Amino acid sequence: MIVNIKYFGQIAEATQKIEESLECQESSISELIKRLIVKYPDLKNKDFKVAQNQELVSIETLLTGEELALLPPFAGG
Repeated sequence: MIVNIKYFGQIAEATQKIEESLECQESSISELIKRLIVKYPDLKNKDFKVAQNQELVSIETLLTGEELALLPPFAGG
């Protein structure tokens, strides 16, 4: 399956990309995140939330193969 991934803020700085498409065999978001950390080691030290299809989800969520966004923590309240 092809997953479109968008990176924002400090996550985009760590990956040096704002988006990419990856062919994935992973079944959960956590498995894909582990793969991304191997590819982009600077992600290991970053806190971020994950949105799948524009909805915040747990990293244990099953991967649907559509769109993911890695979002940095937000300031304010």
